[in-house]
Amino acid sequence: MTASQVALLGFCLLVLLLGASMPVGFVMAVVGLVGFGLMVSPGASLSMATLDLYDTFSSYSLTTIPLFVLMGQIAFHSGISRGLFTAAYHWLGRLPGGLAMSTVGACTAFGAICGSGPATAATIASVALPEMRRYKYDMELATGCVAAGGGLGMLIPPSIVFIVYAILTELSIGKLFIAGIVPGLMISAMFCGAIYGLCKLNPKLGPAGPKFTLREKVASLKGVWETATLFLLVMGGMFLGFYTPTEAAAIGAAGAAAIAWLKGELTFGKLVRCFNETIRTSCMVLTIVGGAVIFGKFLAVTRVPSTVAAWLSSLPLPAWGIVALILLFYLIGGCFLDALALDILTIPIFYPVIKELGYDLIWFGVMIVVVTQMGVITPPVGVNVYVVGGMARDVPLEKVFRGSLPFLVALVIAAAILTAFPQIATFLPGLIK
Repeated sequence: MTASQVALLGFCLLVLLLGASMPVGFVMAVVGLVGFGLMVSPGASLSMATLDLYDTFSSYSLTTIPLFVLMGQIAFHSGISRGLFTAAYHWLGRLPGGLAMSTVGACTAFGAICGSGPATAATIASVALPEMRRYKYDMELATGCVAAGGGLGMLIPPSIVFIVYAILTELSIGKLFIAGIVPGLMISAMFCGAIYGLCKLNPKLGPAGPKFTLREKVASLKGVWETATLFLLVMGGMFLGFYTPTEAAAIGAAGAAAIAWLKGELTFGKLVRCFNETIRTSCMVLTIVGGAVIFGKFLAVTRVPSTVAAWLSSLPLPAWGIVALILLFYLIGGCFLDALALDILTIPIFYPVIKELGYDLIWFGVMIVVVTQMGVITPPVGVNVYVVGGMARDVPLEKVFRGSLPFLVALVIAAAILTAFPQIATFLPGLIK
């Protein structure tokens, strides 16, 4: 068989096994091993897997993932999310749809110490949905804003997707983190604007809450000091060059533990749960990364990435048209695959194309996250929708998907703005030497 035929067979086998609900990391590893063995030899395939897996898992950069996951777990179990929601409600609750806006605000803030979209959605849903029920909010809007707001955890640093993208492309994790701040805040503001517009047109969707005095608003800010402290510790230190991303992750995890201890929330039982969840999540991510490394070596020997890059570059389209096609692929792919798995599978293919077209690679990383954010709220595999649906079992999934539609429109507009004005994503990283 030719290299192209082996590659096509490998992709078909990959889709078939993924359709059978097999774990993504193991599927990529098996297909990569078999494919590399067919292209070179079985012995070379086993030797490649042994050496590359050792090199990957002994990588210092990968320790960033479990440390940031641990920080998010401690923050979740210490009850930080409730303080964030309370503060956001005091400042935004008086507006039409204020509770929903507060939910988006809390998702934005919690995403700054979590790094996972589904975890952010689950955490904020446990606090926000009961409150929105109490104030007679339309549950379509309520669940939709939580599902979409949870996706901000993928973009607001620290982000696991950014870490994996940086490892695969050998870019700076710190610069990618910094690049996600302004786009994340912009999308958060656009979500709030969408909520305000919907509730202004139909006040029954999200009735305005009670009015709070300035003193009460200021007093509510005591619920955000933990998040602000952790964010400044992690991002401020990296931005000023005091420490590396891995050191920042360690400081963030230690800082979260110290805050939980000061609050009296760091019990032995909770600490054990934090470690268990951290191990489970980290093993899942690292298994996917390891599988992707093996699958990437298989693609390399078939020369598929370079062939696709050459084909896309030869299309009679302007550079922005090719980029639009790639982003459309991510949008469609995100409807069927988990965001992390999709990115790991496709970055080795599209990264050379973007590099050859001369686009900023930090900007492309941000765009990938923005577009795959759409995938977590679109059917059939909108993972955030399923998470929120599990938290609100009386709300049909199709209703949660409908509630997410206005936010999907906002994300499409945000992607267009970032494409037209890439400086939004690249300005802050450009300040770091």
